[in-house]
Amino acid sequence: MARVIKSYFKPIVLSIVSVCFFLPVSAQAPPDKLKAKVDSLHKVMTVQQQDLQAKVPDSSKMKVPVQDSSVLALRQVPVKKVLTSAELVGMADSLRFNYDFREAVAAYGKAISLSADSIRNEAIEAKLILGQNGLSMMDYCSQPVVVSKQKFSLKDFFLFYPLKDRSWRSLPNILDKDKSDPLVKATYVPDSVRTIYYSAKDEDGIRNIYSTVRRDSLWSVPELLNEEMTSSSDEIYPMLSRDGKALYFASSGLYGMGGYDLYVTTWNKETKDWNTPVNMGFPYSSPYDDFLFINTDDGKYSIFASNRECSRDSVYLYVLEYDSMPVRKAVSDEKELRALASLTPVNELQRMDNASVANDNVTDNADTRLYMSKMKQVRSLRDSIAILNNAAATGRAALATAEGTEKERLTKDIVGKEAAIVSKQLEVDKAVKDLQNIEMTFLAKGVVIDPSKVSREADKEVVGASAGYTFTKKAMGGALNMKVKKPEPVFDYSFKILPVGRFADSNALPSGLVYQIELFTIPTHATVKQIKGVSPVFEKLSPSLKYTYYAGLFKTYKDALSNLNKVKKLGFKSASIVAFENEKQVSVAQARSGEAKSVKNYYLRIYPDDGQTLPDLAATVIRQQCDKDLVRLVEGGKAVYVVGPFDEESDIQPVITALKATNVTKVSVTSADRDVK
Repeated sequence: MARVIKSYFKPIVLSIVSVCFFLPVSAQAPPDKLKAKVDSLHKVMTVQQQDLQAKVPDSSKMKVPVQDSSVLALRQVPVKKVLTSAELVGMADSLRFNYDFREAVAAYGKAISLSADSIRNEAIEAKLILGQNGLSMMDYCSQPVVVSKQKFSLKDFFLFYPLKDRSWRSLPNILDKDKSDPLVKATYVPDSVRTIYYSAKDEDGIRNIYSTVRRDSLWSVPELLNEEMTSSSDEIYPMLSRDGKALYFASSGLYGMGGYDLYVTTWNKETKDWNTPVNMGFPYSSPYDDFLFINTDDGKYSIFASNRECSRDSVYLYVLEYDSMPVRKAVSDEKELRALASLTPVNELQRMDNASVANDNVTDNADTRLYMSKMKQVRSLRDSIAILNNAAATGRAALATAEGTEKERLTKDIVGKEAAIVSKQLEVDKAVKDLQNIEMTFLAKGVVIDPSKVSREADKEVVGASAGYTFTKKAMGGALNMKVKKPEPVFDYSFKILPVGRFADSNALPSGLVYQIELFTIPTHATVKQIKGVSPVFEKLSPSLKYTYYAGLFKTYKDALSNLNKVKKLGFKSASIVAFENEKQVSVAQARSGEAKSVKNYYLRIYPDDGQTLPDLAATVIRQQCDKDLVRLVEGGKAVYVVGPFDEESDIQPVITALKATNVTKVSVTSADRDVK
């Protein structure tokens, strides 16, 4: 009996002990309360043990005792799992893709606080900024009318846009040699265009937008559009508006909320350049990949692609009513934002007009539709005749060696096919006559029709007609046969140690102060072997008719000093630092003194429109673009925000560009002398 009682109570005791030991600190009772709780449990256990001894003569009749509510309470205390930094990032990603940017930002922030890995934290901070961007962009949401949406394969979705037929060129081609990109599948180059905008990888493997202009039979050297449209990541699918005043494209590196966002830039007549691109915002952009935006030539629709609602091997094409002046409003509720981003069609057929969108080559009316139907019928009948002829020929070949019943079967089958061929041919003759009658009707109405165009149109795949909007598949264009001028090689004047050294293209020095490393002086011209891999090396003939050789172009003494030992290790033991001011040699001491006087700090000053508050979106952009201090000053009763210090004035330009994208344009750049030790 003692063993039975002991074995019965053992799990109860172990359960109580385990709960007590594994409760979180915040859930554990104070010592006096815990002692009272244990005493209570002890009394309950004693009563239950006595009751069991009295009522249970053997283990086979033992009943489960009723537990005190305090035991159940302890057992039911939830043990909250503490998420790791990696788990928090995964949760935050899910929240961001679900448009819950507030919770995503909080989770990313907590993940950073739990991680001691600085490299990992940089990656998390990048995602945190995406969440903050999404949160900021909730204040500027458009409300487009959605006409239709249709899913297509990623491999050929672009062919269903209402663009010029045979204008998409397969990859690789002379402009874009990369066919492995997960989203870019072709280059848009209409036949008659004189300027091509396209996306291609640079030497670092980053996709940028380039343009090339046709000059007679030769296309100009491809050029980047400008620095404001060039990010550290990819830009894809540039599409020029019909009037040439706007360029739409997608970027995964400019200010956005993750994946590819959609942007538009407008042509500036005064500067003869493209303005700062603007994120098109919700619901065009999303945390997913959104790309290839166009407005149809008839001015009725806007169309773009996105994988926000499908697998990565597919995309949806969204058709929206064109809105020349979209009204933007703030959306604070995540459910409303998700509904907006889902872009559900309104299903109002009166809003849909496919006449000019589905077909840009052939006038769409009852006559042309009948004509195309008849052409399809003729083609189908001729295909059937060809199949029957082939089958009959195969039967005749087999008949030559067949015997008995097999010979009879083949003969009957051949006769049947020949009869079917005659019947099909009669149908073809009638359909061809119908085609001729339709053509005569066209001529009577003064309409000239190109049968080849109508034939191609009849062959096209049509999708989505039952939903009221028709997506018509275009044909791929031919290979790009164009001569593109190659860029002139540009000499790299940055200091390097190469397998084979290089002499500078020009021995002229830039204006201002510059430092060099003097290598050696010899009576004859040096050979490539003598400069031992140093690049660039400058040659100067001295008054004594000897040649002195100098390495590099360094802006500061520190830059020259940091490379001096590299040169000495190559065997130039007597190498030394020299200085030049406007190409005239000066002492190093004099140069360093002048350098200290000329070194400045640069600051970006921002003047809020209301004279007091910097928009949250602008503050987010500043944090995204740089790690400089942001200070609020009050001058003349108005607030001024100062960002800095920057070592170079050029370092401020990316921040100004990003601020312009948020409509913050009242800025200036100031400088102050820097203390140099």
